[in-house]
Amino acid sequence: MTEFVRYPDPRLTAKAVPRPIDAALRATAERLVTAASEAQAYGLAAAHIGEIEPLVVISVAADMAQRDYRALFNPEIIGTAAPTQTGPEGSVSMPGIEAPIERPVWADVAYDTVDGERITTRFEGFVARCALHEIEQMNGVFFLSRLSRLKRDTAIRKFQKLGRTQ
Repeated sequence: MTEFVRYPDPRLTAKAVPRPIDAALRATAERLVTAASEAQAYGLAAAHIGEIEPLVVISVAADMAQRDYRALFNPEIIGTAAPTQTGPEGSVSMPGIEAPIERPVWADVAYDTVDGERITTRFEGFVARCALHEIEQMNGVFFLSRLSRLKRDTAIRKFQKLGRTQ
């Protein structure tokens, strides 16, 4: 079973730098898909497994129960919808904590495939939420930073009471 980096580990606020896809990055993608599957996560950034790499995996299945993961190498958000919606978000790095986060209802994301082809995909609804969440994490933005100070402090205190920090 994969061990996940736990909040407040500094790797969760480290920004990954785009780089060419090589065998090592592909191997990280395989480990990340395995970790996401084990955790039954909808998405993961490489930082969650302790690697600061320009890589996220998200489930793109219409039925999220199937969790059909896609690796996004060097992902970049290139456009988002003006309409937003608020929904619960959490992290494998802070188990037991969820917070309402406002996100655009769709996002256009440019990324490299495992074969190095640069493509753009529009993700919508919950899949967009997952993509935006994980790409922000890859860029060193932990989901708590999107909360007001009061809500963030409350979430941190609750997490500490759960005794799940490393």
